[in-house]
Parts: sequence; C-alpha cells; structure tokens
Amino acid sequence: MIDELEEKIIRSMNQNARKSLREIAKEVGTSATAVINKVKKLETAGVIKGYIPLVSAEHFGFDLIAIIALRISKGKLLETQEKISQDRRVTAVYDITGEWDSLVIGRFRGRDDLNNFIKGILSLPYVDRTVTHIVLNVVKDEKRVQV
Repeated sequence: MIDELEEKIIRSMNQNARKSLREIAKEVGTSATAVINKVKKLETAGVIKGYIPLVSAEHFGFDLIAIIALRISKGKLLETQEKISQDRRVTAVYDITGEWDSLVIGRFRGRDDLNNFIKGILSLPYVDRTVTHIVLNVVKDEKRVQV
C-alpha cells in the first residue's frame, strides 16, 4: 500500500527523475535520508523498475506507429506473444478480451518495415489473422504512472 510520502516522491520523480534525492527531499518536505530509504524500498519491491530516458522515436527513424490485433489459435497464446515481444520494434503486447486475442503496438521505420513485420507475424504457426491500424496522430502517450 502506497503512503503519502511515496506518492510525493513519485510525483517529483515523474517531473524529473534526474533530480537528486536531496532536491526531492527539499521539495517534498522531508529529510534526504527518508527519501533515500523510501526510494531504495520502492526499487527493492519492484515498484520502481528502472530509470530510462524518454526519447523521440522519430529522431531514430521510427515515425510509424501501428496497432495490430491478432487471432491466435490452438492454445498457444502466451508462447506466440512471447515470441512477438522479442522484436525490437514491438513496444507493447497485450493479452485482451473480446473478438481478438492480443494487441501488439509497434514503432516502424516506414511502411516497408511494417509490411515485413506483419508478414513475419503471419508466418508464425499459430497466428491465424491480423488486423493492422496505423496511427495518424498521437494525442497522448504517457509512460509515467500518475499517482
């Protein structure tokens, strides 16, 4: 269960995870030792899973986002999802309810790259069908959990 100090620390880190723990302590109104202990506790518990830069995918040529619905047969859902998740272009794989079994979100270096990816997925033994949606405009793509 998250307490008020943990929420304040995470809010501060969400604004800028490169702030020193001393700066965070001053911002949230507690000692640096208390912040250090809380952050270590959150890291050990797996609540804070790591620290990454939020970079522009477009800068690296990944200017096409696709959302791909999959129908996967013969009880091989997790095995197939795991295989797909290994591709560096895949940013998320979801096991979902409804008409489709899985959603894959990926970033691609253009239509040819997406085309090759889709053909690769369709060649997997348990993928029966795909439907691909190309993202035209990103309105919101938040990576941080807002507490």
